[in-house]
Amino acid sequence: MHLYLIGYRGSGKSTVGKTLATRLNRIFIDTDSQIEQITGKTIREIFTEQGEPAFRLLEEREISRVANMKLPAVVALGGGAILSLANRENLQTSGYCVWLSASPGKLFARICADQNSPTLRPNLTNSGGYAEVEAVLAVREPIYCKLASKMVITDEKSPDEVVEEILDWEKSLA
Repeated sequence: MHLYLIGYRGSGKSTVGKTLATRLNRIFIDTDSQIEQITGKTIREIFTEQGEPAFRLLEEREISRVANMKLPAVVALGGGAILSLANRENLQTSGYCVWLSASPGKLFARICADQNSPTLRPNLTNSGGYAEVEAVLAVREPIYCKLASKMVITDEKSPDEVVEEILDWEKSLA
């Protein structure tokens, strides 16, 4: 079974996922990075040139591919991957979801601190900024909550502390 990391951008999915995969002796897959590698474009470029629906279709294909892999992986998903019913079904049938949750203020601070964010990540609403984080979370949090087998609040935790909490939970499944 795969271990999927879900949550809003800036929640730590990629950072935590790399360490978690190493600790679990699994491969690590970042679906956004995979899409960028396949297309040769950043997520922002895909959104700008082809629109969000085209990106979401690419995302569905990548998640379907990963869900059908036999070798268990730790998978960091794009924040909006959970919006697709097909993706939600693939996640539920092929693994467990761990929701990395953080407050809107903490997420916004992390996004602002990421020097790559403005060039790689598209705005998801017309407002952008903190208002965007709040608006998008209002839609996504109920879905994250429904999908998650485990939620980790990351606001005041280091990536290593988040990894340890997930590992402790994962051991309890055996």
